[in-house]
Amino acid sequence: MLLAKSTIKEIGWPAIPSAQGAASLALQLQLEHSQWWSAQAIAQQQFRQLSALLLHAAATVPFYRERLQSAGYDPVRESITPARWRTLPRLRREDIQSAGDALMSGRVPAAHGRLFEHFTSGSTGRPIHAYGTELTHFFWLGLTLRDHLWHKRDLSGKLASIRSKVSEEPRQGWGPATDAAFASGPSVTLNIQADLDSQLQWLIQHNPDYLLSHPSNLAALARHCIERHIRLPRLREVRSFGEALGPDLRRLCREAWNVPLVDSYSTEEVGYIALQCPEHQHYHVQAENLLVEVLDDQGQPCPPGEIGKVVVTTLHNFAMPLLRYEIGDYAEVGEPCPCGRGLPVLKRIMGRQRNLVTLPDGRQHWPSFPGSLWLSVAPIRQFQLVQKSLQQIEVRIVADRPLTADEETRLGALLNQQFGYPFHLVFNHVGQIERKPNCKFEDFISELAHPEQGA
Repeated sequence: MLLAKSTIKEIGWPAIPSAQGAASLALQLQLEHSQWWSAQAIAQQQFRQLSALLLHAAATVPFYRERLQSAGYDPVRESITPARWRTLPRLRREDIQSAGDALMSGRVPAAHGRLFEHFTSGSTGRPIHAYGTELTHFFWLGLTLRDHLWHKRDLSGKLASIRSKVSEEPRQGWGPATDAAFASGPSVTLNIQADLDSQLQWLIQHNPDYLLSHPSNLAALARHCIERHIRLPRLREVRSFGEALGPDLRRLCREAWNVPLVDSYSTEEVGYIALQCPEHQHYHVQAENLLVEVLDDQGQPCPPGEIGKVVVTTLHNFAMPLLRYEIGDYAEVGEPCPCGRGLPVLKRIMGRQRNLVTLPDGRQHWPSFPGSLWLSVAPIRQFQLVQKSLQQIEVRIVADRPLTADEETRLGALLNQQFGYPFHLVFNHVGQIERKPNCKFEDFISELAHPEQGA
């Protein structure tokens, strides 16, 4: 039974929460209602909020004052509609970098609190410096709590997190997203740069109820546990974030630990974009906080089943508004969810354009490399494929031993079957494949020039 945390010692139920806890619970009450609204009702409220943001941006943000004027749009004289919205120019990473302080509001409302800085990792080669406020942080925490409540996590359990920007330390409570409103159990953190053996020993020592990490790291841990017959007896659920979900990670988590995997989709500069549905494996856009468009090459909304560019607008960031921001990802639009929630559905998060393989005839697709593909050939620990040209792909392999010529031939045939073209494959045996500075990992990277290259 989940009970709110009371600030008065003698009054445990009904709880008397702190001001922060009361605000958190009030937001959850609204989110509980709005998730069941129709798609049309949600969109209506999004554009109501967008109207206020556009007025603020035009009046206080030099970059948008000029951009909106150039587009012939005056939010004072003209209301915003979905059709008019799609005529406004999109924001790209290079725009954010070149705009600098011109993208900052000169008059952030005092009620939004102090500024928060966000430095993106620069996984595409061009990091950006963004700002939010205490209010945008409040929404981040609120959506974290929504995710816990959606998936009915036992907040009294132990949470283990293996990620970047943390040191190894225990603490009481799961963090500010939960602790303002509810009592939560212990949590422990470990930096993802720790080697896998150290991570496994750490997990065995702490025996958590919940485990959070990047998909690639979880896949490696799961395979090690399967090979060594290691169980985590208390583990109830694995949570993933920060990378595109691999094709076999859900199966691996079941095989290794007999637990489900719950994924989320977020970026540093805009926060949560979509959370996995509590009843299905697709994602619900967090439409109360963001306006998300998935657009085709002509800039039109993609229908269900089609893949397009993800374009995000932050509805509550009045310090550094990001309007129609192309974050660089691609996603597949899903059908309305059978669960009954009116929140938009993303079926799959595809990754970035650099994760597309390009065939010599110009066709492109996202290749898939389930672990069963390469594990059936040789004792491979990890691999990464890098497209060097229209004819050549480098295959970087971490394995217990060098592959034989026959194994390389067999693996090459399987890989080219996935690619749909007989590429010239150059095998490169390495001791380890380094993660990017943001600690993310991609199993396929194209080094061919793309419109987003370096973005």
